[in-house]
Amino acid sequence: MALHIVLVEPEIPANTGNIARTCAATGTHLHLVRPLGFRTDDATLKRAGLDYWHAVTIEYHDSFSEVLEKYKEGRFFYATTKAEKRYSDFAFQDGDFFVFGKETKGLPADILEAGKETRMRMPMSEAVRSLNLSNSAAIIVYEALRQMDFPQLF
Repeated sequence: MALHIVLVEPEIPANTGNIARTCAATGTHLHLVRPLGFRTDDATLKRAGLDYWHAVTIEYHDSFSEVLEKYKEGRFFYATTKAEKRYSDFAFQDGDFFVFGKETKGLPADILEAGKETRMRMPMSEAVRSLNLSNSAAIIVYEALRQMDFPQLF
């Protein structure tokens, strides 16, 4: 098994490339939900992921509902500034899915409503609206891995 990061309609290739690098470093699977705000042959995307693309398991989906349908047994957690619970309030396990929205708008209201029990936020000052997408993904993946005692990592 593995952890999963789901990016719903990501817009900035450098963020996706950085997340792909985190996935390569941790054995996390990456799911990209269309439409994407860039081409997958984008130089910025490739540069951010460096030469680690061969180590990333990537799936492309035409909708978030397609992800839910394919992984019916999965546990899904939704990153949003609109959550009451912090990401550290959850006990994560192998196979969990961490869902992130597009950089400019976050996750759509219908996805947030359906996942209201597992919405999570990262504590931050009022000086900013949100953290960078790739930083947020790394924080949550590494918290899940820490909880599981970093399986198969050294």
